[in-house]
Amino acid sequence: MATKGKNLTMQKEQINTLVRKNILSLKPYSSARDEFSGSDGVFLDANENPFGELNRYPDPHQQELKHKLSAIKNVPVSSVFVGNGSDEVIDLTFRIFCNPGKDKALTFSPTYGMYEVSAEINDVELIKIPLTTDFQIDFDSLKNYLGDENLKLIFICSPNNPTANSLDNIESVLQTFNGIVVVDEAYIDFSKASSFLTKIDQYPNLIVMQTFSKAWGLAAARVGMAYSNELYNKVKPPYNVSKPNQDAALKALGDVAGFEKRKSTILGQKAWLQNQLEGLAVVIKIYPSDANFLLVEMTDANRIYNELVNLKVITRNRHTQVNNCIRITVGSPEENLVLVEALKKIK
Repeated sequence: MATKGKNLTMQKEQINTLVRKNILSLKPYSSARDEFSGSDGVFLDANENPFGELNRYPDPHQQELKHKLSAIKNVPVSSVFVGNGSDEVIDLTFRIFCNPGKDKALTFSPTYGMYEVSAEINDVELIKIPLTTDFQIDFDSLKNYLGDENLKLIFICSPNNPTANSLDNIESVLQTFNGIVVVDEAYIDFSKASSFLTKIDQYPNLIVMQTFSKAWGLAAARVGMAYSNELYNKVKPPYNVSKPNQDAALKALGDVAGFEKRKSTILGQKAWLQNQLEGLAVVIKIYPSDANFLLVEMTDANRIYNELVNLKVITRNRHTQVNNCIRITVGSPEENLVLVEALKKIK
């Protein structure tokens, strides 16, 4: 897409020009729960089994959860999409905006791998611009691509996975790109940086992704969110988030004190773990982290990863993405101690 003046932002009516024409004309699937939304009565409309505890279809629009998120995040209910994990949000983003075999998307590498997988599934060319040596956006390199009329999406993961740092210059990307900018904030709750949710009214081309999988501790529930674009609710499957998973998210949102306590424990353990790792012979460097994990440069990442596996301590070998690096998730105090003791055994 062509560039624009730095101080100009895209008008909301221009967003539709970026959407695939078949999506604009798409009539969403109408479920039995769309035709009747009440909660009282004898339900003989959806071919459900009349027996059991989970025999009824869930709310296809997750209204209770969306209203709760709307109040907490201070965004309109209409701007909230709830998906089957953030991976569904990523996939639907390609489906909404990118014509297969024609349009393109862009990421900054190394980053979360599902952007590339979803691009390949949807037959969308993915441009990968390497981050700078300090893992920041190379804006000069990005400018070379902004004139491409087929570039529809830019994905920015911040804090980034696997580098763990928050990215600068995101607002500059929003101001200079005429396409859609997706800011993936899966780890934002661990960061001191402000969420871009505060800017969705300012930038209609901004979509912010968040998740219950990290700080909220609901990875098994698969509940992700997108804020700003109403089109997701048009293209999603009718019952994309199960009732147990909606209930789990609502229960978590009802215990903010517990959430803050667990997050504080994780951040405290991250500081403790970093301190312990810095004194180990196998560790060369620990990169700054705004997430719940540490990217650690080792003397020999492949060998150390395999030796940890033999000791039944499982980390993530990121050597193919960042030279000689292992990604270590901050675990419980007991798990972190096991990791440190295992690394002490490795020479």
